[in-house]
Amino acid sequence: MKKNTERWVYSIGGVLAVFAGIVALNFILGVVPARVDLTDGHLYTLSDGTKKLLGKLEAPVRVRFYFNSGDENVPVPIRAFAARVDDLLREFRSVSNGKVLIEKLNPQPDSDAEDSANVDGVEAQVAPSGEKFYLGLAVSQADQKIAIPALAPDRERLLEYDLVRAIGRVTKTDKPVVGVMSGLPVFGMPGNPMFGMQGSEPQVFILELQRDFDVKSVSMGVERIDDAIKTLVVIHPKNIGEQAQFALDQFVLRGGKLVVFLDPYAYFDQQPGPMAAMGPSSSNLDKLLKGWGLQFSADKVVLDMKYMAGSGPRAVPTVIQLDGDALNRDDVVTSSLGTVLMAFAGVYSGTPVEGLKQTTLMHTSPLVNLVDNADAMKRGEEAVRGFKPDGKELALAVRLSGKFKTAFPDGRPAPKDDGKGKPPAPAADAGPALKEAKEDNTVVLIGDTDLLNDGAAVQIREIFGQRVAIPINGNLALIQALVEQLAGDPDLIGLRGRATAARPFTVVKQMEAEAAQAYLGKIKGLEESLDETRKKLESLQKTKGPSAAGAILTPEQQAEIENFRKRATETRRELKDVRRELRSETEALEFWTKVVNIGAMPLLVAIAGLAIALVRRRRRAAH
Repeated sequence: MKKNTERWVYSIGGVLAVFAGIVALNFILGVVPARVDLTDGHLYTLSDGTKKLLGKLEAPVRVRFYFNSGDENVPVPIRAFAARVDDLLREFRSVSNGKVLIEKLNPQPDSDAEDSANVDGVEAQVAPSGEKFYLGLAVSQADQKIAIPALAPDRERLLEYDLVRAIGRVTKTDKPVVGVMSGLPVFGMPGNPMFGMQGSEPQVFILELQRDFDVKSVSMGVERIDDAIKTLVVIHPKNIGEQAQFALDQFVLRGGKLVVFLDPYAYFDQQPGPMAAMGPSSSNLDKLLKGWGLQFSADKVVLDMKYMAGSGPRAVPTVIQLDGDALNRDDVVTSSLGTVLMAFAGVYSGTPVEGLKQTTLMHTSPLVNLVDNADAMKRGEEAVRGFKPDGKELALAVRLSGKFKTAFPDGRPAPKDDGKGKPPAPAADAGPALKEAKEDNTVVLIGDTDLLNDGAAVQIREIFGQRVAIPINGNLALIQALVEQLAGDPDLIGLRGRATAARPFTVVKQMEAEAAQAYLGKIKGLEESLDETRKKLESLQKTKGPSAAGAILTPEQQAEIENFRKRATETRRELKDVRRELRSETEALEFWTKVVNIGAMPLLVAIAGLAIALVRRRRRAAH
């Protein structure tokens, strides 16, 4: 009896000791400003770029955070997301040494906080119940103010970047200068009434960039990039000379940020009238790319069976729509694009030279081939006849970062003779040629220019007499994000996309693409069978002669038609089997994924509990 009493006392004492230890540990951890982030993707860890930018703040920045806290009409996922926003803002305040001032407001209906939200540009959102709620913020410093009207969980990957970018913008008063060098009429073209040619408006992406930046046009024959330009966008530099490539080389070595859009088959570069026979053009920066250790497929385009846009006999598998795994979800530029439409794109290959690091922003699937430019427009079965996948992902867009070295070790190339018997004009005096950059820099390379065209990026509508551009994919957001990132604070370039709790399925689409190959094979067999039967019927008709036109079919013709019907029925049955097999594999994959996600952890806990119980029982039995 005494032993049982002592055992109970020891047990209760042990429980109280553990409880006291936990309370003391929580108190100590609450006082000491230390955190350990064990989440997948380090959801609560700020990027180095964020820490650097916040650490450089010289004057306080005020963040007014609007949310209807305590409102039961706000959906639970939104409330959980708002709590994560609040956590991130507190991290900002801590890292900035108090320079980021957080003001939380609860904009209840008809309150001063609601009026303040409307003045700051924060917009009301509508819950499924129909009730309005606010979740947004405004960032200000002195007379500068930027609003993020509505925060949404769908954009959580970019939450840190959006906040840091807003803080960086309010601390600057002037617009960055962005240069655009293009072999395409992206700034529009004047009309020529004498030849019946109408003028064209600037491309939408140019108009969008002009809202936030001072955009300047740069000639394709430039010998030196203006020092006022800190970020340069080069679009389809067809027939570019070595003098201009040298100017780009020196621009990068001076610290200028460069975004390049090359194209092996620029569909929207086709000339009207007699020039149309020349077809689309290609572009390259061979000298620069070679100096950086890369190559571009200027004579071949991508054919991707997984990401091809459209289906059926009219599908053009060289027009691809990238989403999911094809986009780098850890980079702020591509993390929330949704989809990117690329037409007749090229790929980058090779290994960057020493000192440069390559990050792939967009890539193909393994079900890919490179086909000659002459085959770019083939459709349906003709386009994929003899298709054999390469089995490896190819880079469609890359970022090079590091300390660049010149691609012209011998200095400025000599001007070429103009072919008119006159000596070439000497190049403009641009000072001594640089051999190496003093600091790390960034160059972004994209393998398509058609994605920038209004025809691939937006729908233009006339609404109440106004020309309104409506994005139809992430193409417009891609160029905007690239320029915003490079033209802003340098610390934004290395800012990663934050992780989210969502984990999308990635294997299902791969399975569908592989099944699509099987479909194409079956369809091909069916079409060949149909053609063969038609030829046979035509042959039989010819043997009968013209007088038999309209006569009843012969037994041979009837037998041939019956054979075709049988073959068609068998092929359709095989297609159904392929679809059924795909569906069963997909359903099985989803089922077992749910089993693992939902049941694995409780099962492991149960097994661990049983194991501990068995060990204790054996120990007691041994005593």
